[in-house]
Amino acid sequence: MDKIFDQLDGLLDRYSELQELMSDPEVINDTKRYMELSKEEGDMREIVAKYREYKKLKQNISDNEELLRETNDSEMEDMIKEELSSDKATLSEVEEKIKILMLPKDPNDDKNIIMEIRGAAGGDESSLFAGDLLNMYERYAEKQGWTFELIDQTSTEVGGYKEVSIMVSGKNVYSKLKYENGAHRVQRIPSTESQGRVHTSTATVAVMPEYDGVELELDPKDIRTDVYRSSGAGGQHINKTSSAVRMTHLPTGIVVAMQDQRSQQQNREKAMKILKSRVYDFYESQNQNEYDESRKSAIGTGDRSERIRTYNYPQNRVTDHRIGLSLNKLDRIMTGEIGEVIDALILWDQTNKLEQIQNGEAQLF
Repeated sequence: MDKIFDQLDGLLDRYSELQELMSDPEVINDTKRYMELSKEEGDMREIVAKYREYKKLKQNISDNEELLRETNDSEMEDMIKEELSSDKATLSEVEEKIKILMLPKDPNDDKNIIMEIRGAAGGDESSLFAGDLLNMYERYAEKQGWTFELIDQTSTEVGGYKEVSIMVSGKNVYSKLKYENGAHRVQRIPSTESQGRVHTSTATVAVMPEYDGVELELDPKDIRTDVYRSSGAGGQHINKTSSAVRMTHLPTGIVVAMQDQRSQQQNREKAMKILKSRVYDFYESQNQNEYDESRKSAIGTGDRSERIRTYNYPQNRVTDHRIGLSLNKLDRIMTGEIGEVIDALILWDQTNKLEQIQNGEAQLF
């Protein structure tokens, strides 16, 4: 515990310094600096409040223990012991909360995301399952009060998706949905199966933080844009105008094609958002090899053996293989009640980080 708390007194000093700086007229007039300091102060506010509560509880316990040694009144002694018991229990809870707040924060946690879902192994059934996952995430987003926007899709004739891209906007979207990266396996009897046999199929999910133009500016000279006519599902409709857009980022070779919007301008805007996120991912990974490996680890190849979660319809069970969690409530999870799984993954991630800090393998805050 001492290692976790070593930095906190310095944190209090920095917090006081920030509050003084933010009341300085020169800083107030410098909008950019004021916003930077305000964000830093906001990020520290909760942990500072908890640490102050912790120090107050420690002082109360120390004072009561001294009082207990000095008193000869049995009734007073009982009252002091009761208050000590309560304060020590609260202190333990506050300590655990501080540990979590001190964990390194993913800088992308408060960002919106672009999610890509693709049918993988299993043909038509995998495309239908991709559609089921899309519906599950849409219903979950509704429960969270997020905005869920379909930005590109390639439908299949059976009513599923070969691939579909979505933008999810709201509070702490990435912090919760980042754990969905990977191959998702479904076991069920397809509607086309006449013998009643259970089939196994997979769909892959990729989650990328959305980056705006302030964080990443792409040189127009580095982007080749091609326009072409978009086609409707099953070839039933073909646009007479060239509204579809394909953007290629020449330095990285990353390609984004967009034809789902009604106008070329709308397709350009959506394609640019996705392109920026993918290019940012590339540069974050430093080089092409790391990028390829991170994408592989994120979405897998779609092989049935590479899975993060299994959805077993005959047994109404969902199993997350990373944490060994099995829940017999698949019917509810597929209607968006996936919060229990996500909360368990967050706790698992926090526990791993705490162990790394205790073992000296990671830094605090």
